[in-house]
Amino acid sequence: MYDAAREASVSKTIRVALYETHGNPAEVLRVVEQPWPAHAHGEVVVRMSAAPLNPADINAIEGKYPVRPLLPATPGMEGAGVVVETGSSAGEVAVDDQVILPHNFGTWREACAVKADQLVVAPPEVEPAQAAMLKVNPITAWRMLHDFVPLQRGDWFIQNAANSAAGRAAIQIGSELGFRSVNVVRRAEVTGDLQKDGADVVLLDDDNLRDAVAELTRRAPIRLALNAVGGESALRIAKVLAPEATMVTYGAMSLQPLTIPNGMLIFKNLKFTGFWVNKWYDRASASERAATFAPLFDMAKRGLLRTEIERSYSLAGATAAVQHAMQSRRTGKVVFDLTR
Repeated sequence: MYDAAREASVSKTIRVALYETHGNPAEVLRVVEQPWPAHAHGEVVVRMSAAPLNPADINAIEGKYPVRPLLPATPGMEGAGVVVETGSSAGEVAVDDQVILPHNFGTWREACAVKADQLVVAPPEVEPAQAAMLKVNPITAWRMLHDFVPLQRGDWFIQNAANSAAGRAAIQIGSELGFRSVNVVRRAEVTGDLQKDGADVVLLDDDNLRDAVAELTRRAPIRLALNAVGGESALRIAKVLAPEATMVTYGAMSLQPLTIPNGMLIFKNLKFTGFWVNKWYDRASASERAATFAPLFDMAKRGLLRTEIERSYSLAGATAAVQHAMQSRRTGKVVFDLTR
């Protein structure tokens, strides 16, 4: 049993990452000491376990993200920890529960006081670092595979940026649900890793894509595309879609807009829409969130849903961590181990 009183008496302060101005994360981010958090009515204290460094976190520090918190701000869109103190109105949240923090809370800190009804209790069988990364990319993948096209077992979907965290989550979830996937990548060397995740087809993002997809899927209709790149990549995957299909855009890695020929709209009646997980959280009820997390927890417990981690850092190494997270061609996530 975790002794919260003892922890608080031994360590009266915690480390917290924050930035007071927007700019290069390696230059503007700093780590400071703050008092151990005290919970108010309806709140609990969570000792943080892990928090990933997501591209959106980097963008927020740079001032490029659509949501701008008041400064000074603590970054971190997602993270997980253990409840160490509760008040009289904690509801069903109890000491020693592993919990996932609210969206956009600011998780790059060693402990926090947070409203109990905003927490998601995660099974203890899920590794802390994996629990910390369930709230953005797996939720994004799950909702995109369910909310736009009614896929059945054996149906195909196609996606670019398939080696991204969201792309690999879509592969793993789709495989578990019986969906078949065409996965478009920039580097051939990632093919083996994606196949281990359950990818049916992995192809390079080039001008041969349409013919290769037709051959390897035996011209099966593809009614759903997941686009995280935009520009020419989005156009290439749009060209393989069946009439009445839908492309869901959730990222813009190329920084180029979608340019869609008129014929795709007139003759194929393709639909183009977007998904932003922040908006989903704003609209979703507590029961809708729970219903989405439940199968993801089940998959995570069975080892079927897992995000690769390239390296973990302590919060003291925040500068090195953000520099690492900003590198391209990584093989996995950069994560803060907040227990170090």
